[in-house]
Amino acid sequence: MSIALGGCLKGPPVEFGLTEDTGGHITYVLGAAVALARRSDVDRIEIVTRLIDDRTLGAAYAVPEERIARKLYVRRLDTGDRRYLSKEAGVADRPAFRSALICYIAGLPRMPDLIHAHFADAGEIALAVRDRFGIPFVYTAHSLAIEKAAIASDETSLAVRIREEDRIIGAADAVIASSRDEAERQLMLYPSACSSRIHSIPPGASLDGQQHENLAEAERLVAPFLRDPAKPMILAIARPVAKKNLAGLIELYALDADLRARANLVILAGLRDGPGTGECEQRQVIGSLLEHLDRHDLYGSLALPKRHRQEDVASLYGLARETGGVFANAAFTEPYGLTLTEAALHGLPVVATCHGGAPDIVAGLGHGSVADPRDPAGFAAAIRALLDDRGRWEKASEAGRRNSRALNWNSYAERFVAVIKPLIVEQSLPRGEQSPTRLLLCDIDNTVTGCRIGASELARYLAREVPLGFGVATGRSLQEALRLLREWQMPDPHVLITSVGSEIYWWEAGRLVPDVAFRAHIDQGWVPELVEARVAAIRDVRPQRPVEQRRHKRSYLVDDPSVVAAVRDAVADLPVRVVYSHGRFLDILPESAGKGMAMIWAARRLGIPRDRVYAAGDSGNDLDMLAMCRNPILVANHSDELASLARSAGVYVSRRAHAAGIVEGMRAYAGRVAA
Repeated sequence: MSIALGGCLKGPPVEFGLTEDTGGHITYVLGAAVALARRSDVDRIEIVTRLIDDRTLGAAYAVPEERIARKLYVRRLDTGDRRYLSKEAGVADRPAFRSALICYIAGLPRMPDLIHAHFADAGEIALAVRDRFGIPFVYTAHSLAIEKAAIASDETSLAVRIREEDRIIGAADAVIASSRDEAERQLMLYPSACSSRIHSIPPGASLDGQQHENLAEAERLVAPFLRDPAKPMILAIARPVAKKNLAGLIELYALDADLRARANLVILAGLRDGPGTGECEQRQVIGSLLEHLDRHDLYGSLALPKRHRQEDVASLYGLARETGGVFANAAFTEPYGLTLTEAALHGLPVVATCHGGAPDIVAGLGHGSVADPRDPAGFAAAIRALLDDRGRWEKASEAGRRNSRALNWNSYAERFVAVIKPLIVEQSLPRGEQSPTRLLLCDIDNTVTGCRIGASELARYLAREVPLGFGVATGRSLQEALRLLREWQMPDPHVLITSVGSEIYWWEAGRLVPDVAFRAHIDQGWVPELVEARVAAIRDVRPQRPVEQRRHKRSYLVDDPSVVAAVRDAVADLPVRVVYSHGRFLDILPESAGKGMAMIWAARRLGIPRDRVYAAGDSGNDLDMLAMCRNPILVANHSDELASLARSAGVYVSRRAHAAGIVEGMRAYAGRVAA
């Protein structure tokens, strides 16, 4: 059962922008539900929302039950107040909705196995349902108030939302994020967040049927506004809310004479009947767009269609592509940005905000660039750079088409089910109740991964060696480590050592829990502000993206290896460990952290002697773990950073690469014991 209270929700075609809260989350809720309903292991999907009886919005939202597919329904509950309510006004209606939902569930012949709450208001309802019936719930935030705090004026209202979101983040059985930035940075800003319960699952690129393009219809939609419709089109599609910065996009376009001469600007900002219609923020934003149109005299080069159909959106993407245009997302912050993936699907290059989850999408799809909307001239320059370089434009267009195929709702549903199954059916340790008597720790990138055949061989080996505990030690975050392990079909590890040995997680009763004792241990003497200050004074050392920084890790990029010595000298008097790997990555950790120290900590917790611990790796960030291990394995594809270790006595250097080299090393050590 999904709960979504905000906006006007119905089956396709969705009337995006009908109200200021009818936005991209509707695509998410429907796309996920449709894909889950297709699965044989899902019996029924219900999306529960408010019943709205408002003639100006249409009769569809007053229908108590709407069937969308064979196993998929929208359920609208009557709270006694049938008006459309904005997010703020809906707070007063929430107790009535909670009572109606509890009454509805109590009367069902079979209760839901799981509830998926969209936004914190639905999370509050799901929490009450769990308290009453014991049904677990997962939470998807979609848009977090803590990200809006820097740009909003109503701090009191946001403070209330932040407290509510924090409560739900802490209470949910699992939290589903759409991007690495949301999972590892945005959500972790909340005091109650626990990274072991946060899972990054990118949503699909569009709803079914949204890819069809009718260029003639798109031309008719914008023709009344444009003097020269053949010019490249800068396209923006967003709800008319302040954080989307649509007025700022018009402003930067208007102030760049070259951009105005080179391209048209087309903004699809929801549905409206006139500047005085809609909710308060909606009216203010639309009024601002029209005011900018008039003030800068953009008649003939700026299109602001009042109304459109869902199929028109796909057609506009196509028309923008055919004119050699660009999709622009200049939001002050964008938690994810489904429009960016939709643009990729249609082969339309993008320039997106650098704040929020958008950089992850653009980096993954390779279909454009990011820029700071707070630097209007820089953002305009990024758009011009794509428009003026046809080769770069074509490369971005093709990359978007190619890479967006992996962003589909079926893939989302598969990963979603993998997350929720342990919540529905309590599981024990991955390989049963027998405690491991030996421990194998492996790096992931280019050690476990790199060869599918070798990975399958390692998985089979681990399945046979039941008393052998399996763990990973990686520079990646927990969420990225889990994603890769599932992608390579590896068994769930007993222990995950992540973020270059600054975090440890354990499987307990089918769920991951952080090792808080290890966290407290490495926290002693750790002052990251001192590290940052020392490194900031060194040239040619750049901090990695905020999403790569962790509580006990500061990560940098270096282009010149000689700089590493200067960094080591700068922090020599601090209780820290410097890890340099792959010729450009530099991590600074507490002195008592690192893969090697974490390996020793994990072995002690499991009660496994050091001589029964094995470690496999391939790069410089594995060095301390391999050097501290009495049974180290270097896979054949190891980097030159480990050349000196490879010549050391007692190190097994495999003839085979990647995961096959791990198996070879383990069998070699077993042979030595037998001999």
